[in-house]
Amino acid sequence: MGLLIECPKCKGRNSPKAEKCKCGHGLKKLGNKTYWIEFYDDASKRRRERIGPSKAAAEQRLRDVLKARTEGRHIDKDLSARLSLGELFQWYNGLPEVKAKISYRKDFSLIKNLERLLGKSTKIKGITPGCIEAYRSTRLSEQSLRHPGRTILASTVNREISCLTAALNRAVRHHKLNANPIAVITKLPENNVRMKVLNQDEFLKLLTCCPDYLRPIVVLAFYSGMRKSEILFLTWKEVDLAKGFIRLSADRTKTKVARSIPLHPDVRSLLDKIPRPLHTDRVFLRHGKPFDFFEPAFRAACKKAGLEDFTFHDLRHCAINNLRLAGNDFFRIMAISGHKTMSVFKRYNLVTEDELCHVTWPDGLATVG
Repeated sequence: MGLLIECPKCKGRNSPKAEKCKCGHGLKKLGNKTYWIEFYDDASKRRRERIGPSKAAAEQRLRDVLKARTEGRHIDKDLSARLSLGELFQWYNGLPEVKAKISYRKDFSLIKNLERLLGKSTKIKGITPGCIEAYRSTRLSEQSLRHPGRTILASTVNREISCLTAALNRAVRHHKLNANPIAVITKLPENNVRMKVLNQDEFLKLLTCCPDYLRPIVVLAFYSGMRKSEILFLTWKEVDLAKGFIRLSADRTKTKVARSIPLHPDVRSLLDKIPRPLHTDRVFLRHGKPFDFFEPAFRAACKKAGLEDFTFHDLRHCAINNLRLAGNDFFRIMAISGHKTMSVFKRYNLVTEDELCHVTWPDGLATVG
């Protein structure tokens, strides 16, 4: 029981007096040492804790453990009292698996709001369910920057809390925290089903208001139902004009499931006319270069076309709704859109009063009155 030194080569723990590790790596002249402590808990089970490069901190922690054991107190280290919210997000954003997320850039804006209201220096121990309730109330009363005159939606707040929860859960798996302090928090009820789909005239008007580089992107979204990131980062390697398909691999889809999207004749003709550059494999370019941001241009086009409260993602709703109206069965449409569950798929289908006007009634019903 006492201090241990970590071998930088095999990560094994050794006595501070050891000259060599079992793997043969020399320890005597080791410059930057990583210290551990070893002790036995109340159940006589051997425990080890990684402290870090400070020998004084390791010795202090060992004294605290021995004192707590003597007094019969809990001896586990409260990791949440040491880690701040800013440190958590800095570590989380640096993880390779997090950087690979399609939503990596978007998550930054969510994190900024969390740090702004909760405080970057706030320790994780201070982030309680009550703290999150207060955060949600504040956010729901704030004005939306993207939609003046409208307050922040519950769906936006849910995404922000989900981002925090994901970071906390990841920290637990990496042994940076003992537990997620807000694991009991449930999502706010959302009422954000989009009720706007474009008819052919509205779609054509929108196209005329779009800049040249944006027009083919809007056409593909309207007919294919592909997500924004799937379209923006589309490569010629994924386009098969001969057979009329776009094939996305699992790492290119939100659901991590590969899928094939058949090409509408208009889309096929449009893609056939786009020149293929030599310096990149990306399909859609702006001024001859790949790009990944066009929201201001799309909002300006919608405003010019007289389309109120219409988003780029609504084009996905248009595609799915039009595929249903064309008589395709749900299984084929879900294979194209990439939806896994019927409950989510139903949110993308809007049955209008025009459709209800053409409902047929069964013959032979008894008349009343």
